[in-house]
Amino acid sequence: MIPDWISIEKQYYAQTVKRQPVVIEKGIGTRVWDVNGKEYLDFTAGWAVTNIGHSHPVIVDAITKQAATLMQTSNAFYTIPQLHLAKLLVTNSCYDKVFFGNSGAEAIEGAIKLARKYGKVNRDGAYEIITAYNSFHGRTMSTLAATGQPHYQETFRPLTPGFIHVDFNDMDQIREATSDKIAAIMLEPIQGEGGVNVPDENYLYEVKKWCEKQGLLFIVDEVQTGIGRLGSLFGYQEYGIEPDVMALAKGLGGGVPIGAFMSKENCMSLEPGDHGSTFGGNALTTAAAYASTKYIIDNNIPDNAKTMGNELMQSLNNLKSVFSCIEEIRGKGLLIAIQFDGDIADKALELIRNEGVLSNMVKPNALRLMPPLTITKQEIEEGIERIGKALTKL
Repeated sequence: MIPDWISIEKQYYAQTVKRQPVVIEKGIGTRVWDVNGKEYLDFTAGWAVTNIGHSHPVIVDAITKQAATLMQTSNAFYTIPQLHLAKLLVTNSCYDKVFFGNSGAEAIEGAIKLARKYGKVNRDGAYEIITAYNSFHGRTMSTLAATGQPHYQETFRPLTPGFIHVDFNDMDQIREATSDKIAAIMLEPIQGEGGVNVPDENYLYEVKKWCEKQGLLFIVDEVQTGIGRLGSLFGYQEYGIEPDVMALAKGLGGGVPIGAFMSKENCMSLEPGDHGSTFGGNALTTAAAYASTKYIIDNNIPDNAKTMGNELMQSLNNLKSVFSCIEEIRGKGLLIAIQFDGDIADKALELIRNEGVLSNMVKPNALRLMPPLTITKQEIEEGIERIGKALTKL
């Protein structure tokens, strides 16, 4: 007899997440199976985490070998997997230094601290950071304050001060918000949690030029877009810019919890004692992240994300021509939204799940798709067939 896991969760686990009624037991590649043996195409990838699919052999092998060797030691000592990963990220990006934490929120917290100290030292104590409405930067108190979505914030006020919000994709508002108190501007290349909002092609370039002119740091939150999801290893590369600071997490670990922030040498303001983490950069997670990221680089997985992203966008637009309830398909690479003409995303989510595709409701009128970057054309065709079948029941 299969235990009633959902009842057990309600009894023992803090009710902080509105879960879908699926208990996932196993995953291989783009597919997962629940405890009843039902198979699904996973078009969420653990919220853009399992970039090379579930249980990929290179990650399993790296974890197995490292677990039998060394999992954790104090960061007062050097560990080899941490340095392998640091070198890999630096040599494949525009950055000079990296710090490892355990999550996206930790990565953003580190970037905020870096920016505040940079402002203190280089901008006469400037500490404020401009972020965008509809952004999402995390759920810790400072990252919550940075997030530009009031419904996440209301019950936790007073918020950490020092964040100025402007409309995304509006350069004029950034100029108007800039003052002597501003130390940095922090943006997502594409707003994922905010609804998969894609900026104009030159927006991030203009922001970078403005930061250079004003002596501000430009921080990109690539927690969701980084490690190949948009079609390049890092999202900023899609826009021809070199931001000063970048935050990573999600896809970096390939399934294990890890976060990182990277910076150019000239703005790495943090010194010994300024920042730290007990588990950050531990041998087990960095070994897994190194194996996953190296596989992505060596096998040109971002190119597959771009090609399969175009395939998925085209297939979804074909559905749009059939189903009048679909208002817009938008996205880049394998970060895509289906926007409906009304608040029916919850019903669409359920119907699509029943047909065997897992997705994410990012807004009341929109679903988000972010499958593994290794997805095949055949799996896309299969997923589209299932989604189309579900939409006939809306």
